[in-house]
Amino acid sequence: MTQWVEDVEGGRQRGLRGLAKAWVEVLVRPRRFFAEGIAPGDQGPGLTFAIAVVLVAQGTRFAFGTDPYPVVDGRPILSGAFWLVAVAVLIAPVVLHVVGALQTVILAAGAEDRGGVSETVQILAYASAPCVLAGVPFPPLQVVVGLWAGALYFVGLAAVHDFAPSRALLLGAIPAVVAYGYAFRTIAAAETLAHDLGFL
Repeated sequence: MTQWVEDVEGGRQRGLRGLAKAWVEVLVRPRRFFAEGIAPGDQGPGLTFAIAVVLVAQGTRFAFGTDPYPVVDGRPILSGAFWLVAVAVLIAPVVLHVVGALQTVILAAGAEDRGGVSETVQILAYASAPCVLAGVPFPPLQVVVGLWAGALYFVGLAAVHDFAPSRALLLGAIPAVVAYGYAFRTIAAAETLAHDLGFL
């Protein structure tokens, strides 16, 4: 599930420059990015990308104090660093692959001709690009970046698995809600926004 292909044939460039380039490309030219930048079996760069997004988002939550964490032995900075690494390096990859497996099951039931699990995991990872801002404590922004990530995910499903947009939306709705709605807390932000506007 986390194979790192060294001889890249259409996959992503490595390193910080590769991360930055992928982030810009997926936001600016998502259809082209997903069509040309996803390589079967090459999950390493995608996994690294997802970890980087979670590090920024969760680090922002910690910095603003909106996401408290257990302080061990009276050392808040060290404790924060520990929990940040735990969330980004341990929890995020597990969630990514669990949601990828869920999407694969849904695709298996709803589409005979499709790409593999590796491609799906990469789509999930790269579509999270807008979520670098998910930790900013401003519900309207959090809702926008979550919806943007979901839209990128549907574009990626359509491009990589060769689906019509409507079919990508139908087959990808549940994984998108889990990945961007719950994991990046877009739904919680939407509830807060609705409450602030007097709808709840």
